[in-house]
Amino acid sequence: MADDTYLLDFEKPLYELEQKLDEMRTLNQDHAEDLSAEIEALEERVEQLRVSIYRNLTRWQRVQIARHPQRPYTLDHIEALTENFVELHGDRRFGDDRAIVGGFAQFQGAQYGHRDRTVMIMGHQKGRDTKERKFRRFGMPNPEGYRKAERLMKMAAKFNKPVVTLLDTPGAYPGMEAEERGQAEAIARNLFEMARLPVPIIVVVIGEGASGGALGLGVGDRVLMLENAWYSVIAPESCSQILWRSWDYKEDAARALKLTATDLVDVNVIDEIVPEPVGGAHRDPKATFNAVGNAIGAALNTLSDRPTDTLLDDRLARFDRIGAYDQRTAAESPVGS
Repeated sequence: MADDTYLLDFEKPLYELEQKLDEMRTLNQDHAEDLSAEIEALEERVEQLRVSIYRNLTRWQRVQIARHPQRPYTLDHIEALTENFVELHGDRRFGDDRAIVGGFAQFQGAQYGHRDRTVMIMGHQKGRDTKERKFRRFGMPNPEGYRKAERLMKMAAKFNKPVVTLLDTPGAYPGMEAEERGQAEAIARNLFEMARLPVPIIVVVIGEGASGGALGLGVGDRVLMLENAWYSVIAPESCSQILWRSWDYKEDAARALKLTATDLVDVNVIDEIVPEPVGGAHRDPKATFNAVGNAIGAALNTLSDRPTDTLLDDRLARFDRIGAYDQRTAAESPVGS
């Protein structure tokens, strides 16, 4: 049964039914009367309700799952998918931003069908408790975080090792000090450098992918996305505040933004949807890590032997295709469709 500490509103009917099922199992153990048939029927109802809820989620509900505090974060993925991770610190200009972590590691390639195991892996890191969230700044990087990532990517290129980035941020840090140190320039520089980095880049959206905060690590040859993650130019609440002057329309904003994996694979923003366990990645982290590892391994196998010129040409062509549409079809479509 799910932990009710972090229960989402739409999960309450399922939780109540699971409670009844647990009570019936306890009753069956404490009494001589056999309730096996009733328990089996209730188990079937629970499973049907679980599938019905999680296979028909709204966009806003997926945003809520992507923000679940028990969802696996970047360091969880690194621990599960790699060995001998050596974290590297600092941007060599200002300081070390703990909202972005990264370093060389041995990807468990044999397990996931990949040959060369050494990768540069990095991503946004949130916190589990109040102290760590403050330490990590809720996964919102300052400019030195992006400059650290740039330094590590150039180091990977120097040693001819592929780069894997994991996106999970509500956005770049919006403080005055970040602007003073050149937040926009740092993100723009990363876009420029990633576009021409002469090694394969695999991007995985594992949770929240908000605005330039995510895009600063998001230029790659393959962009993968977990089933219940979201990726957008703006968070639904912020969009609601701008358009309606209120956060009350965040669900409408989420629908309009079309920020889910299913939406984005249709318009070539992402290349592949990585499936999650029913209920979200936090329900079965091991299954999530296996799915992510298999997707990364397959992408690395595809890209490892590609000549550098071809790799860079294909990378730019991939981003050129985003946003393309048929003008005639657009003109014929009814407004608001």
